Amino acid sequence: MSSNPMSISAFDAIIVGGGHNGLAAAAYLAKAGQDVLVLEKLENPGGAAVSAHAFDGVDARLSRYSYLVSLLPRQIIDDLGLRITLARRRYSSYTPDPADGSRALLVDNGDEAATAASFAAVGAPDGEFGAFTAFYAACRQLTEALWPTMTAPLLARSDARALAARAGADAAWEAMIEHPIGQAISRELGSDLVRGVVLTDALIGTFARADDEDLQQNICFLYHLIGGGTGDWDVPVGGMGAVSGELERAARDAGATILTSADVTAVLPGGTVDYRHGGQDHSSSARWVLSNVAPVVLDRLRNRPATVTSAGAVTSAGAAAGPNPNHRREGAQVKVNLLLKRLPRLLDGSVSPEAAFGGTFHINETWSQLDDAYRTAAAGAVPSPLPCEIYCHSLTDPSILSPELQAAGAQTLTVFGLHVPDRLVTAENNEDRRAELQAAVLASLNSVLAEPIEDLLLTDPDGRPCIETKTTLDIERAVGMPRGNIFHGGLDWPFVEDGEPLDTPARRWGVATDDPQILLCGSGARRGGAVSAIGGHNAAMAVLESEPPLRNG
Repeated sequence: MSSNPMSISAFDAIIVGGGHNGLAAAAYLAKAGQDVLVLEKLENPGGAAVSAHAFDGVDARLSRYSYLVSLLPRQIIDDLGLRITLARRRYSSYTPDPADGSRALLVDNGDEAATAASFAAVGAPDGEFGAFTAFYAACRQLTEALWPTMTAPLLARSDARALAARAGADAAWEAMIEHPIGQAISRELGSDLVRGVVLTDALIGTFARADDEDLQQNICFLYHLIGGGTGDWDVPVGGMGAVSGELERAARDAGATILTSADVTAVLPGGTVDYRHGGQDHSSSARWVLSNVAPVVLDRLRNRPATVTSAGAVTSAGAAAGPNPNHRREGAQVKVNLLLKRLPRLLDGSVSPEAAFGGTFHINETWSQLDDAYRTAAAGAVPSPLPCEIYCHSLTDPSILSPELQAAGAQTLTVFGLHVPDRLVTAENNEDRRAELQAAVLASLNSVLAEPIEDLLLTDPDGRPCIETKTTLDIERAVGMPRGNIFHGGLDWPFVEDGEPLDTPARRWGVATDDPQILLCGSGARRGGAVSAIGGHNAAMAVLESEPPLRNG
């Protein structure tokens, strides 16, 4: 502890962590007249929802960690006056056949006939396109019913199910909520490749199998389909930093105080927060403390003891609704950013690279490949081939590139490698594992390309290739996501079990901890996860529904 005297100040609310959810909470509370302090450890707000010059001397601002938007409600955009543009992509996905790279499945939202022909071209059974369309239509009945509840007080399971029934979504509820999602996928679809395309939505960032009984894959699947009720994933124009930048602007314009390079060292009972800023120790107090850091990080700041649950996950003792094993679920991905001279040529000559990379590009993600990869990773090895998916931001939004790079035809690629659980990475092997994973990603890409991706990498002024790879440990160190989990831990259903208490605003909004003054406002809140600002909105609503905050001091 520094020998400098500790400065003390008081606020209505202190928000620990200036990620996009914390900024949303700050904007809502400040607009309501609250005196709000946001404390962000990094040099800039935004957390994982930022854009960055990832390559020295290269004028390209990449969405470095999070990259697409689906769950940000129009209500929040309108409430906070956010000036953001989300661009819709014409193509949903492109999936080469790993058995024959000259053919692939292209799902074209603008051409149903071409999509149907593409199903036939990859050898899908007769009627597969119709079954695929019907499967997602049934899912949409449920997601359209549940989507409005994401920014409302929590429903109990029976009430959520009744809502689904009124929407005619009984079958979808059974498939998505009650039984492993793999059962419905394998029952309704026959193609190994098509099944894999669907299953990826249940596995991104989640180390699971299609038929796991704990249904974590089902929750992941629901969250990937629920955004806007439709499940469309859009490109944030200007990069993800444009989204967090607008939330920051809204918070500051409303009067919130945002301190960066402010490292919170303790969250104490009574609403006191200790932090280090400007070379000095500070202590501030508030009626409310909102935590935008992961729950296990909050546990450390509160000096909470940890226990091991029967599921083998680590959680803090005495949580509001009992130990939550989800809070220590490991991340399960590798993230690779690349900057290319141009898009690569494909083994499949029937589709242009612009169409193939215009949506989500699936590589080595058939149903059987995904299961093989899981079993390999569970046994302690990096899967080969590594299931990957790619998106190209610059095709939809070239504004993230300088005019010179645009004119030269440069493009960005973001690769998300699945089934790379955090258990494979340690502090001792991280550098070697990063190199191994990068090589596995490039090999997976090259398996469906007509030319090596390495030959297309741009170089920085020092001649270094423009590629960066982030392991789960790299992500934890950079943006504080425990075990590299992109959801701050496992996801929870967007409803509570029947009989679970909803007797306080914090519980009704899914943001409670065991301390009534401390609320979760980030991805670790129920209905958190992804770039949505829902956690921030719901925590702010819980505060505003409570008794008017009284300034401590």
